[in-house]
Amino acid sequence: MNYKIALIAIAASTATMGTTKAVTLGAEGNTTVCAPAPGDTLNTVEDYRFRVGGYGEVLARRMDYGLNRWAGMSNGSTRVNHADVSIPRFVLALDYRFNKRWSLGAEIEFEAGGTGTEYEIETGTGSENGEYETEIEKGGEVALEQFHVTYSHAPWLNVRVGHMIVPVGLTNSHHEPIFFFGTRRPEGETTILPSTWHETGLSLFGRVGKGTATFDYEAQVVAGVNPNGFDKYNWVQKAKQGYFETDNFTSPAYVLRLDWVGVQGLRLGGSVYYVANAGRNCDKLTTYKPYGSLPVVIWNVDGQYTGRFLTARANILSGNIHNADAISRVNRLYSSASPYDRTPYIAKRALTWSAEVGFNLHEICSALKWTEKMPVFYPFAHYEYYNSQEKGQSATSTMDPRCQVSLWQIGLNWKALPNLVVKADYTTRQIGTAKVFGKGSYNSENEWSIGVAYVGWFFKK
Repeated sequence: MNYKIALIAIAASTATMGTTKAVTLGAEGNTTVCAPAPGDTLNTVEDYRFRVGGYGEVLARRMDYGLNRWAGMSNGSTRVNHADVSIPRFVLALDYRFNKRWSLGAEIEFEAGGTGTEYEIETGTGSENGEYETEIEKGGEVALEQFHVTYSHAPWLNVRVGHMIVPVGLTNSHHEPIFFFGTRRPEGETTILPSTWHETGLSLFGRVGKGTATFDYEAQVVAGVNPNGFDKYNWVQKAKQGYFETDNFTSPAYVLRLDWVGVQGLRLGGSVYYVANAGRNCDKLTTYKPYGSLPVVIWNVDGQYTGRFLTARANILSGNIHNADAISRVNRLYSSASPYDRTPYIAKRALTWSAEVGFNLHEICSALKWTEKMPVFYPFAHYEYYNSQEKGQSATSTMDPRCQVSLWQIGLNWKALPNLVVKADYTTRQIGTAKVFGKGSYNSENEWSIGVAYVGWFFKK
């Protein structure tokens, strides 16, 4: 076999951003690394039958705070200097084309060593009926992040079925490590949403319009969130299904993502996620039945500009859980053997918003005729606010101010190769405040990080 090493350069603009169907792994904004883009066929310049690639990260941090902000300490996190090193994720991507229309894509993720714990619910008779049971199979987490079959009909209409990325928010839609400046994924979204969020279902996607009226869209019907996983600290982050061999599809989620890509270098878009009755997706089918319908709505608006001299991104995400107080009462009494946190006062609404900008020193120096030998350095600044308890359902719902975080991050990215980046940054969190500047009500949290990230196709044939 004649294997070719494919190191794909990051595109200079985001005219193709907004899709979750990648033509090339590493092309800016194309985030599902193992499926053909609309209209992509074996006769194009990206001619291949089979390819293997992936992405990964290595991270080292030094922190000045303790690990538990909620351990009963009145001042929040304690002052403890410590450090850690990890491999947040290594993802192996496989892509196979049956012919010009049909293709198979898969991603296998190895995340931070992971978990081999398997959950099941005891279905026998007796005192243990309905209790959770666990079995430790192996150390390390190995997750099937994507597995889907795609039919490419035309650039404007393509069909996908299987396990796929849910394109809600900026990070899920553009989650590979060279598509954000920090050493870790943006904290706000990954605190209140699953990341990377992947579910099983059906998707229609494509690109419509022309010129400045060009849009990318994706519409999905996938397994909906499970309110057993709603909690105080992470809102719906742990509500993604996948603990069991099958997912509950009784009340599916309907997802729509739309991006305007009519101007080169600029993408503006948003997403909506809706489940009519999340209570019907719980582990035990009658858990939330006395409380009626439990709809969940999540929405976001985001954008990115990538030009010669700078890259800027912004995002806002929020949503609502209906009858959150009732869910809180049920979840607080849930089995201690379950994989869920039994925390009271789940918020009706969570919120995060963020903005960041990075400057391309190489291009700036070249334009000013200072030097053309400057490496590709991106100094950047990033701000975000997030709160998993932004608003309670009622006046008696106790919202913990320690969930309210105002975060600044400054750092430097060095693109040693077009698809390999070395990152370093400093992060400071102010706890218990919504102010962009100013001290919070609790101890601040500071950390220094350095990391290396890559994305690329290793070979194809």
